[in-house]
Amino acid sequence: MEQQIRFCTTSDGVRIAYATAGQGPPLVLITAWVGHLQFEWSHAETKAFYEGLANGRLLVRFDKRGTGLSDRQAEDFSVEARLRDLEAVVDALRLKRFALMGFSESGPTAIIYAARHPERVTNLVIYGSYHRWPYPAGAANPVMALIRSQWGMGSAALSAIFVPSGDPAQVAWWTELQRVSASPESAASIFEVNTGLDVTSVLSDIRAPALVIHRNNDTVCPFDVAREMAALIPAARFEPLEGDIHPPMFGDTAAVLNAVDSLLPSGARRRQAVTAGTPSGLVTILYTDMEGSTPLTQRLGDAKAQEVLRAHNTIVREALKAHGGSEIKHTGDGVMASFPTASGALECAIAVQQGFAAHNESAETPVRVRIGLNAGEPVAEEEDLFGTAVQLAARVCARAEPGQVLASNVVRELAAGKGFLFSDQGDVVLRGFEDPVRLYEVRWQAAG
Repeated sequence: MEQQIRFCTTSDGVRIAYATAGQGPPLVLITAWVGHLQFEWSHAETKAFYEGLANGRLLVRFDKRGTGLSDRQAEDFSVEARLRDLEAVVDALRLKRFALMGFSESGPTAIIYAARHPERVTNLVIYGSYHRWPYPAGAANPVMALIRSQWGMGSAALSAIFVPSGDPAQVAWWTELQRVSASPESAASIFEVNTGLDVTSVLSDIRAPALVIHRNNDTVCPFDVAREMAALIPAARFEPLEGDIHPPMFGDTAAVLNAVDSLLPSGARRRQAVTAGTPSGLVTILYTDMEGSTPLTQRLGDAKAQEVLRAHNTIVREALKAHGGSEIKHTGDGVMASFPTASGALECAIAVQQGFAAHNESAETPVRVRIGLNAGEPVAEEEDLFGTAVQLAARVCARAEPGQVLASNVVRELAAGKGFLFSDQGDVVLRGFEDPVRLYEVRWQAAG
């Protein structure tokens, strides 16, 4: 696999180098602190990691201002300047919607962008990062002084922290990467900005499905801070990994890539999941919607409400996996999924409701969901499904009562003779549809 390096210009006139590799749905990676597109790609371990991210995807990386192949004579290293770098790259590539990944100090940049642009960010991945600077004020001053006065020694000292259990070759390469990526003054200035970062206030504004990945003994970014961050992001899943090495391209890289794949299936697999169905393109769409998610957050607070949402996500995703469903997107308080068969979708809906019924027997906060199903031939575009069949499924879900499964007549007809119990709800006028739709309740209590 080869990368293509190009240049674009930010709104404040800084030239930014960016690289693309692979094909498929776009994943934009904001790399750590300092970096160098060409130097990193020439290193076998690092290139292999990036190729893993680019497997079935269009991987986009860029050198931030003042680093790598981008303009080195930058003066503004603020978060707003970093956002301008990101915006210039995605606009140059004309990316309408994309997954976004932030590594280390770039996590806050990714968080702010995702909060401000929910219409563009499909998924958010945060690796080895933080939402607030995790150390006391002034604790990093000696490090910044060392970087400014003796950058070679400073980068070597930092490498011992970044790669504590790495082999000597990895430590030496990481040290060299820092030295070739930025001048002492730029490196220290970027580091100094990092010590004042705190994006806690915007975590609750993130609407994209999110994944927070963190190694449990990371000596750069404390594990507890990452866990706290995951609890404050709606629809976030926390993926703790073993290890103490900060860079994701060293240590157990397979675990990192597998975690990313769990949220962002590679393009080929995702396209197959989105379009899978009968030869005619027929799929069954399932929507879930959690009752009272907004009042729940106000009553319990962000952290407790997030625990409830995680329980919802776990039950739904386990049922999807067991019954051949493909998650298309997370809606913030529910999930949209597709199935190649109506019977698989119905079995999943029943399993979901039975799972919540069992969960609620001992749960401090019971979870009740509505489920709606419809079948048709939707349009697949940019890892999502669109069209009348999808819109109708959403309306059917909205019509359901908490704890109820409602299905359109076409789903009932497709599952005829499969042993499901339906109760006729009559013709119903749904918002946005002129003609009434025949709906049926699926009796899940007596099933199985």
